[in-house]
Amino acid sequence: MTGPAVDADEEPAPDPDGEPAPEPAVRLVRGTFAIDDLDAFLADLDGIAAETGAVVQAFDVDLVVSPTQLREAARLAARAIARGEAVARDPAVEVLLYAAGRRQIDRALEVGVSEGERPAVVLVADFGGVAGADRSTADLDAAVEAVRGLAIDTVDDPDAGGFPTEFDADRVREYYGVTDRELAATTGDLTDVVRERVALLDVEK
Repeated sequence: MTGPAVDADEEPAPDPDGEPAPEPAVRLVRGTFAIDDLDAFLADLDGIAAETGAVVQAFDVDLVVSPTQLREAARLAARAIARGEAVARDPAVEVLLYAAGRRQIDRALEVGVSEGERPAVVLVADFGGVAGADRSTADLDAAVEAVRGLAIDTVDDPDAGGFPTEFDADRVREYYGVTDRELAATTGDLTDVVRERVALLDVEK
């Protein structure tokens, strides 16, 4: 896997409408998970969500270009829910759609995890203050500890800029449809192009 380390504290894009937007607290757990049965693993995550009130979603490390991609996906998902514009009934699936930059749930699932022993990033968020999410305030500390309990190992201090993000550039380009021409035309890099895909999903509804 190749890819740059990315600052986890990048500022999110402003709300283009100038309206107050929900800002759910987000924690990210990066680790290695042995997933023998995908349905059982996802059921474990659902159990953590039910016990702690958190929104919990797992992602394939190879397709996560930066922690900001996931934080921004959570913010935009919360805003869509608050406005009554969400595509998915489950906030965790809405976060997945934004992170994938797609409205089709079956295609968005490709950025999720699969079976095998592999690295993953699990997003844990508090949507308790988001109108329409029908969630109480989440116990993020308990949720994070429970997710870590499912992992073989985890990376410490994911929220203080030390969160190492390494992605598979070829897979990212294929999944998000990023061409050489698009990369040459942008002033940024592949990470910036993917973040734009996440932001544009909100515009393209």
